[in-house]
Amino acid sequence: MSAPQFVSSNDVRTRFSQAMSQMYRQEVPQYGTLLQLVSEVNARTLAAQPGLAGQLSEAGEIERLDVERHGAIRLGTAAELVTMRRLFAVMGMEAVGYYDLSVAGVPVHSTAFRPVADAALAHNPFRVFTSLLRLELITDEALRRQAAAILARRQIFTERALALIERFESAGGLDSQEADEFVAEALQTFRWHAEATVDGDTYDKLQGAHRLVADVVCFKGPHINHLTPRTLDIDAAQAAMPDCGIAAKDLIEGPPRRRCAILLRQTSFKALEEKVLFQGGDGQRAGTHTARFGEIEQRGIALTRAGRQRYDQLLADVRDTAIANESAAAYVQRLAQAFESIPDDYDTLRRQGLGFFRYALTPQGQASAGLEGDEAALSSDSTADSASLEALIAEGLVSAHPIVYEDFLPVSAAGIFQSNLGGTERRHYAASEDQAAFEAALGAPVHDEITLYEEAQARSIAQVRAALCAQVCA
Repeated sequence: MSAPQFVSSNDVRTRFSQAMSQMYRQEVPQYGTLLQLVSEVNARTLAAQPGLAGQLSEAGEIERLDVERHGAIRLGTAAELVTMRRLFAVMGMEAVGYYDLSVAGVPVHSTAFRPVADAALAHNPFRVFTSLLRLELITDEALRRQAAAILARRQIFTERALALIERFESAGGLDSQEADEFVAEALQTFRWHAEATVDGDTYDKLQGAHRLVADVVCFKGPHINHLTPRTLDIDAAQAAMPDCGIAAKDLIEGPPRRRCAILLRQTSFKALEEKVLFQGGDGQRAGTHTARFGEIEQRGIALTRAGRQRYDQLLADVRDTAIANESAAAYVQRLAQAFESIPDDYDTLRRQGLGFFRYALTPQGQASAGLEGDEAALSSDSTADSASLEALIAEGLVSAHPIVYEDFLPVSAAGIFQSNLGGTERRHYAASEDQAAFEAALGAPVHDEITLYEEAQARSIAQVRAALCAQVCA
């Protein structure tokens, strides 16, 4: 009997992300406009910056640019989070990072499900920012109990999706037909449902607690609330959005514009006001709900722990010195001035240990002979590694490519959430971050994202060392 022909998790993830994009384009037509805008901006940017085009091509980034997306969902219970972890595992996606958004006035904590292996990221880096509602932050005890009871009654996964998850876990994979069926069934969890599961009065009370609470509790499932394509010039995209009939938010979240982009910058269009039918003893009542929106992101280099500490401190300093009635332009100028202390060229970022890089032999390095001295310098000692890498780079034998930041920024995520929950809503929660509680709800630890970048950089150095050793020993 022949072994089953399982499709790879990478393939399942690609099928799902394509189906998700098509579904969201149908549900939110402005998303299609956003994709077209980003495609045009990227084409113009690559044409105008051949150096950037070459860098992306050498690093294998061009191939994934058009398929890159991230989505976001909000879950209500630990049981939903556990099953969502199992669902994403079918697609080769794991929980990376812990984000506490309560400190920014949003009653959730979150992780990002994404691929973690280099090859999987190169194939398709689809990621989903996944938040869990913190019911304990609802101060009204009766309302908190009511919300918990409503969530306990719902089932956000189809029976067939659950069966296929179990099939994957027991058999070790899915064949092509099962994979297509899994995608179709899993997609049902993320669809928009225009009928609320509660009456209008209950919705209003939950809305009063926090708009996001109403969004999580009052519907059949965790409708995808945005899908985000990656642009190479978010400032150009932001400027062009009004010409496309898209109302952009006032500020781009994240670091300021730089020659060498760092971490993550995000912008969005305002959330849609959508028609909803609320339940009631005397029939359904028409109303509206605002939650789903469109977002664009620009990804830069992943920063080391030292680099990230500097970024976090600079951002905190700028936000702590906020000026009353400050214009968006003035804030952007202050932000740019503050971030001048972070080097804006890759060589300096690398030499100062502020950014992560992936190293590889250049064609010249692959063809060169007599590298015994260089290979010997690539010892296990980190200082020797650094010195020898710099020498090899200076000689044109090794190239250093910035590692793309694959994750998220809590302040930016909260800023996007808040701008699409009415803009003026603010809450202050006494709760601090609680990663242990989140991981208990998840049923597994989350990866530390910076450790993943450290390991990716170390692997590339080891591969360079092995290639040099092979040349010496040949």
